[in-house]
Amino acid sequence: MAAPTRRLIRPALFICDLQEKFRPAIHEFARVVSTTQKLLKAAQILDIPVFATTQLRSKLGETCPELGLDAANGIKTKAHVDKSAFSMLVPELEKAFRELGDEKREVVIVGIETHICVTQTTLDLLKQGHKVYVIADAVSSCNPQEIPIALARLRAEGAVVTSSESFLYECMGDAGIKEFKGIAGVVKEYNKATRENLEALCKM
Repeated sequence: MAAPTRRLIRPALFICDLQEKFRPAIHEFARVVSTTQKLLKAAQILDIPVFATTQLRSKLGETCPELGLDAANGIKTKAHVDKSAFSMLVPELEKAFRELGDEKREVVIVGIETHICVTQTTLDLLKQGHKVYVIADAVSSCNPQEIPIALARLRAEGAVVTSSESFLYECMGDAGIKEFKGIAGVVKEYNKATRENLEALCKM
């Protein structure tokens, strides 16, 4: 029998503007960070490339430190770019993204704000032909009422709106892959946090 292969072949993780100065303004910011930490741990196990942005870093500060992006012992990104545009697809990030190859990818997006930067990044990626997963327990806005409106629009535009756990299991596709045990460990580690994050960010 052939060895099992992953269901998603070319995933990439985009982290949008999770900066320290947004912490008091964004609805359930800590929950978004928690889910992002979970996905970053999984990205290391599955060797998923990570791309991150900040919005006007000189005014709004660095990416929140608990994510450990590009820290000495942290997670190395393919690009960690400052921008004034709302979409993450600014030239420096696009250049690094293209260096992965010309194939269309499965891009998973987390961060803020759902109705602005996350929306415009998603629309740009869809326009380029990529499959986009917007993680509902890892996106937020200042006004929580904006979130379901934005997610409904992105579904209509062709994005997949899903949960972090659903994405991870779809990414694997088979319990027989060698990384399954590691991902199952991450899921178990974040079991309580995942439940709380879903309750806070994905209210019906």
